[in-house]
Amino acid sequence: MKVTRRRALFYKRRYTNLYRMFGLLVLLIVAVFIATGLDSGAVRNPFAPTPTSTRTANSLELEGQAFFDAGNLEAAITAYQEATNVDPDNASTWAALARIQAYSSRLLTSDQDRRDRLVEALASAEQAVALAPEDSQALAIYAFVLDWHGTHQFVEDTQAQLNRAEQQALRALSLNPNDALALAFYAEILIDQQKWNQAEQYIQQALQRGPELMDVHRVYAYYLESTLSYNQAIEEYQAALEINPNLTFLIISIGQNYRALAFRSTIPSQQTQLYEQALEYFAKASRLNEQLKILDPLPYVAIAKTYAQMGEFFAAARNAIKAVEIEPDNADLYGQLGNIYKRGRNYETSIIALKCAVRGCTPAESCEARGGCVEGDPGTTVIGLPLTSISATYYLDYGSVLAAFSPKYPQYCGDAVDVLTQLIEAYGDDLTIRINAEDGLAICASVAASQTQTPTFYPTSTPLPTPKP
Repeated sequence: MKVTRRRALFYKRRYTNLYRMFGLLVLLIVAVFIATGLDSGAVRNPFAPTPTSTRTANSLELEGQAFFDAGNLEAAITAYQEATNVDPDNASTWAALARIQAYSSRLLTSDQDRRDRLVEALASAEQAVALAPEDSQALAIYAFVLDWHGTHQFVEDTQAQLNRAEQQALRALSLNPNDALALAFYAEILIDQQKWNQAEQYIQQALQRGPELMDVHRVYAYYLESTLSYNQAIEEYQAALEINPNLTFLIISIGQNYRALAFRSTIPSQQTQLYEQALEYFAKASRLNEQLKILDPLPYVAIAKTYAQMGEFFAAARNAIKAVEIEPDNADLYGQLGNIYKRGRNYETSIIALKCAVRGCTPAESCEARGGCVEGDPGTTVIGLPLTSISATYYLDYGSVLAAFSPKYPQYCGDAVDVLTQLIEAYGDDLTIRINAEDGLAICASVAASQTQTPTFYPTSTPLPTPKP
């Protein structure tokens, strides 16, 4: 007999739970959303490693110091700036940044660039002191930056800045009389105030307390250089270089002292030897920059000045052109190149280069000033320098050469008279400037008088015709 199975007797009837189904549906939707987000990157896996590791301020400072030791000051500045972003309340980081920024200004060729860098250094030093007003190191570096900023030629209140620098150095020494850095930087301020006896006393104390510091030997070398003790200055710069062997401004300083010795020497063989030693150090600075892949025109400028001082103007111009090729928009470099052309009696080309420095020039003229641009280089627009105590030399050279050529090219007198008149108005108290400017004006007056009719001078914005050799 067949018995029909009755499931209800042995199993409980299951009923559908709507709430449970709704919850499962919600979980399914959330799971799909997360999976899609992980694939697209909209949602980050909490167990996945971070995309980039977070740098600590300490590691960035170590990197900055390593770059400084290697002589790459721009990279050192970048690292320290990143460290201040990570830890903006660390006074020692701001102070270290200010010190490197000030030193890096020695590697800049433009007066405006040097001024801007020193302003940046001053802001960093002020931040360090604001965070740690009782820290002797921060105060010492603040005094150092104030001194360098105050002695820049753009600063009008030099004495006031030096007084401020002295106050900060004395504050540092009142907090820590044995701080070698504060002693050295106070000595540097005294040197700039021409207080030679006091400066020597403080730098000697610094040498006793911090003979391992590059800054101490650098300041002592600066003191010896300022008192015309060039041989001893070279020894101290070399001592500083032994501590930081990759700082090109120390290498260049040694070369400059050899060049000063050569200029003062009256023995031809000795003079030649000293010039060669100067050139050797400038070349060493250039090679170091090449190793570090740093484009720096300063070693070439130093080499050019040395050759010009030796009377070898062709070699001088060749190195000055190398400097211009590194910074083709730097008007000051064109001024130095024009001065070398003028001293080498290449007057025609000097007019072009000096025009770039004083009035500015077109890309084509910039190429002409440096003897032609390589294929693919269209040249660079150059903005002329404002008249300052530094650029006054270029203005005088430019106006004088134009005036000298004006008997043949009367239209040159328009620019010559304008430039030389500006010079007399701004720097007429300088006897050399006044005499040479007045000579140029006299030539142009003679040219005007010789004309049968009133000459029409070209306005300064009109390109000057280039004389044929």
